[in-house]
Amino acid sequence: MPSTELLLAFFATTAIFAIPGPAMLYAAAQTMARGRWSGLTAALGIHLGGYVHVFAAAAGLSVLFHAVPTLYMAVKLVGALYLIWLGVSLFRKRAEGDTALPAIERKSARRAFFESITVEVLNPKTAIFFMAFLPQFIDASAAFPVWLQFVVLGTTVNLMFSSADVVCVFLAGAVIGRLRRSSHAQRLMQRAGGAVLVGLGVHVALQKS
Repeated sequence: MPSTELLLAFFATTAIFAIPGPAMLYAAAQTMARGRWSGLTAALGIHLGGYVHVFAAAAGLSVLFHAVPTLYMAVKLVGALYLIWLGVSLFRKRAEGDTALPAIERKSARRAFFESITVEVLNPKTAIFFMAFLPQFIDASAAFPVWLQFVVLGTTVNLMFSSADVVCVFLAGAVIGRLRRSSHAQRLMQRAGGAVLVGLGVHVALQKS
């Protein structure tokens, strides 16, 4: 494995990158719109979707986004449109009564889980990040093969990022817990979550790289 100094630099840099980003905002938006359990399942979905990019980086497949810019743009736009569609669907969803909340939470949690996997898999910037970031901490002379170092380091990054997402979900859930008794507040939080998702989609679509 890489040297101790290299690993320390890796953990420090990863911690910096774990500071609020799109994944955290997405998990928080799901929490605001659908409740804490949906936020947690969304974070889990993002985590599992991240492994697609980890193994793609280990296999060298992410380099395709560098070699074929059109493919990168196509995947990015599809992901952006999907985020916008999710946000708009939250705006259009009617507020439900308090007595129906438990069943709706379970249904929404399942939906948030699969939606978040799709969002993460369709995020080419995650693929580019792993392909650009991980090689900085790979030691070709180490006893472990390069592909295994990619998997181990990528898994570590994914776990650290997901831990930050979970913390964000609990913080958002604490705020929502106090507002949940008000149907007006529930509707407001649902719309706020939808606005965050639409904003993320527009941001992704307008990014130049």
